[in-house]
Amino acid sequence: MMLLQLSSAQGPDECCLAVGKALARLMAEAQAHNVALDVVETEHGRNEGTYRSVLVSLDGDDEQALSTRWCGTVQWICQSPYRPHHARKNWFIGVAPFTAQSQSLAGEIRFETLRSSGPGGQHVNKTDSAVRATHIASGISVKVQSERSQRANKRLATLLIAHRLEQVKEEERAAMKSERRLFHHQIERGNPTRTFKGLAFKPQ
Repeated sequence: MMLLQLSSAQGPDECCLAVGKALARLMAEAQAHNVALDVVETEHGRNEGTYRSVLVSLDGDDEQALSTRWCGTVQWICQSPYRPHHARKNWFIGVAPFTAQSQSLAGEIRFETLRSSGPGGQHVNKTDSAVRATHIASGISVKVQSERSQRANKRLATLLIAHRLEQVKEEERAAMKSERRLFHHQIERGNPTRTFKGLAFKPQ
């Protein structure tokens, strides 16, 4: 099992529509290759059928091959359906995979089983296949009930937590870069704590 993220990369509405169209095509290809695809998370765009980003899980023998065919930059050449007179006809979205070894988080996650809720028929309502997983150190928690078996839901929950942890790291790295840029503009020009002089950089 692996995760695949489709993103408009902060592009305009046309890119959000491209994500929606790419998702529909990806679903069709997954079905054709007998790969189970579940939509895990979505961030909707302003218009119906559009997405800022979509996170899906892939599970099947051909999951890696399917992911490889999609990963990278996807170009959509089309006249804008929202701005008919707009000159631009090339729209780009990004597709990126995420895989994590379950054993790398072994012992770091607490699992709770609970009864699934919502649509899914009698099977979902009568079995305790849903899983709530909590990363003990960070407190990050996810609930997964999209899969039929408890084992599959645990696998997906582990991937989701690993993905969230990676997102936190990325946000921390971005925050550090932002702080460094801000620090560059906030350096006090007087009252130095130390002073050096000359090419030899000798203490004054």
